[in-house]
Amino acid sequence: MTAQATADAATALGELVGDRAEEWDLAGRIPGETVREASRRGLLCAQVAAEHGGLGLDSRANGELTAHAGSLCGSLRSLMTSQGMAAWTVQRFGTAVQRGTFLPRLTGGETAGVAFSESGAGSDLSAMRTEIRRDGDTVHVTGQKVWVTGAAYASLLVVFGTYGDGAAVVVVPADAPGVRIERVPDPMGCRAAGHADVRLDDVRVPAGHLLSGAGLPVALLATAALTYGRLSVAWGCAGILRACLDSTAAHTRTREQFGKPLADHQLVARHLAELAVAEQVALRCCEHASACWDENRPELGTQAVVAKYVASREATKGAATAVQVLASRGARDGHPVARAYRDAKLMEIIEGSTEISQLLLADHVRTGRG
Repeated sequence: MTAQATADAATALGELVGDRAEEWDLAGRIPGETVREASRRGLLCAQVAAEHGGLGLDSRANGELTAHAGSLCGSLRSLMTSQGMAAWTVQRFGTAVQRGTFLPRLTGGETAGVAFSESGAGSDLSAMRTEIRRDGDTVHVTGQKVWVTGAAYASLLVVFGTYGDGAAVVVVPADAPGVRIERVPDPMGCRAAGHADVRLDDVRVPAGHLLSGAGLPVALLATAALTYGRLSVAWGCAGILRACLDSTAAHTRTREQFGKPLADHQLVARHLAELAVAEQVALRCCEHASACWDENRPELGTQAVVAKYVASREATKGAATAVQVLASRGARDGHPVARAYRDAKLMEIIEGSTEISQLLLADHVRTGRG
């Protein structure tokens, strides 16, 4: 059943994207109706249970779907990551009423952005200054967030901020008074993912929008969402590698130099071998991390970091290799490997940079948990 659901979802994604990824990338925008249709089909947060309108996929099946999206369009895959993080945060910290309220909206045509980062709080989320304050039946939200993926399309914003001596998460309607959303101009990668800065000027929402867990440490609240995001990014990077390998293999079979196909030149053949290995390494790391998710293993957090670190690093190197081999054909803005080159680099930054991943993994070893 899961295999068929995954196959059907992959087919639906292919139909939605078609041959339009280049057009979307160059325009910096996915048509709103396409985004809403992806949400209505449950494709943007496929792990949401059927009772809430989702596809009910496990982490492995959702990962395979995410990799497929990554091979087609990095911007749409970014929206899947954002929507999935929002849905998982509601699933993890929301009450039954909140889950029943917000999850069907995320599988019914609406979209969400997850607001973590601030100008002074990127990797160090403990430095967040956005304030969430409850006053009776009303919650007040004040602050400024940057680079919120999907915010330009969003009808809901899942906002992380301080709450007394701890932190909290609140669901804010994007059209609430006091919310201002400004697109990030000319992002380097995932150009059509709707990256935006968000200003919240004493935004007021009902207390029912404040997820349970308010007052917990920010690390505890953020790690739950980031674990989903890291795993989603990792699977997306496996998809980037697949697209680069396919493009490079097709090019080297048909392009001739010095009287023979490029693939028959040893130095080019080495690139093909390395791309094939990189894709397999990324996939194995993703599969292992998803198995940890599906089996509720305690090492999930660490393995999600491993998968994200390895897959994003390999995707960045692999995309550079693809551009090198395709040369002028791959160096054209909008070409699949040119998009991959820009998108992959961004994946080394979001949901925990390469350096943060290294520090987390080193700490895991130092504390004797390796």
